[in-house]
Amino acid sequence: MTDPARTVLAGLDADRPALEDLYKDLHRHPELGLREHRTAKKAADALRACGYDVTEGIGGTGVIGVLRNGDGPVVMARADMDALPVREETGLPYASTVTVPDGNGGEQPVMHACGHDVHVTGLIGCARLMARGPDAWSGTFVALFQPSEENGDGAAAMIDDGLTDKAPRPDVVLAQHVLPYPAGYVGTRPGSFLSAADSLRVTVHGRGSHGSMPQAAVDPVVMAAMIVVRLQTVVARELAATTPAVVTVGSIHAGSSPNVIPDRAVIELNVRTYDDATRGQVLDAIERIVRAECEASRAPREPEFERTTSFPPTVNDEEPTRRVADAFGAYFGDDAHTVELQTASEDLSEIPQAFGVPFTYWAIGGIDPERYAEAARKGTVSQDIPVNHSATFAPVVQPTLDTGVSAMAVAALAWLGG
Repeated sequence: MTDPARTVLAGLDADRPALEDLYKDLHRHPELGLREHRTAKKAADALRACGYDVTEGIGGTGVIGVLRNGDGPVVMARADMDALPVREETGLPYASTVTVPDGNGGEQPVMHACGHDVHVTGLIGCARLMARGPDAWSGTFVALFQPSEENGDGAAAMIDDGLTDKAPRPDVVLAQHVLPYPAGYVGTRPGSFLSAADSLRVTVHGRGSHGSMPQAAVDPVVMAAMIVVRLQTVVARELAATTPAVVTVGSIHAGSSPNVIPDRAVIELNVRTYDDATRGQVLDAIERIVRAECEASRAPREPEFERTTSFPPTVNDEEPTRRVADAFGAYFGDDAHTVELQTASEDLSEIPQAFGVPFTYWAIGGIDPERYAEAARKGTVSQDIPVNHSATFAPVVQPTLDTGVSAMAVAALAWLGG
């Protein structure tokens, strides 16, 4: 019996040089969220060139391409396009030197520090091969290129702009992310995979005074300090030891002079959880602690809470994840793994939720295998291997790109290959 995946992927050798050139071009020309005009045009042009019905400008810069090939399931494959405000320090010949205005009269460097250039290249490569191998599959393949994943608002922007009316309703949504594992690695995980992430800005109000007359003040610095200490008990004392969560206070701002007690303090914190119940419990605990400390300090005003960013948890549906894991095992053999729980966050899940369909999201590796093996041998992976969002994060071109193209095609054909 003919293997649809191997039939479709037989054309990868011929496409490899062009895909490598595309990847280097995308890496050299990164764009921040909702500004991915050049990247979106590259994707749209590539899809049109191989026969897809293309819709551009969804949610600003989002692109979808639809390839109908007879009766059968509808599979949607997503790639995120945006880069990060990071100055690249990889030393690569195709390193980014892009800068953009920062809004304050200066320039902000931009880099593909999270591997979205790999994702775009992988989906374009897969889309081309699907178009060239129609005899191996039946159904509809939808390639979706999403803006502004890093800001957590790109999926919502596409949905708000009518994505569910502009694309056929899929039976499943697929996505992948390059992570600091050996290139060639593919890893699936049923259930919880990526954390929810909520960033909060909390303002507590006091009463200002001269530092020599503290009795006239309600000191928000002391208030904030007590809140920070108390917040450490949320995970340590309110959650079971088997329930993963992180509460990080990353910033405190109060006052501008050593002899003046200010009238307010601003606390910025980040919360990572893996399910909605824990998420709600932790966020409720934070608000309870802040309000209680303010009351204990006789704060003259109620505290203010602002959710500055919010990412949902990525919880893979069991059946599609099992199906993809089986397909990866058959195609990749010993390179197919179960990936560990990750503390990164994503907005992908908002897309299948909008359609009311299941999804699965997996990892591919991007680190030179010999470099990774040496670091593992020395026990220095966390010190020696650059991670996503690092200025030195740069997936090796191969076999990373081959794996990205192949994994997406193998997964899609688990539904479309008959």
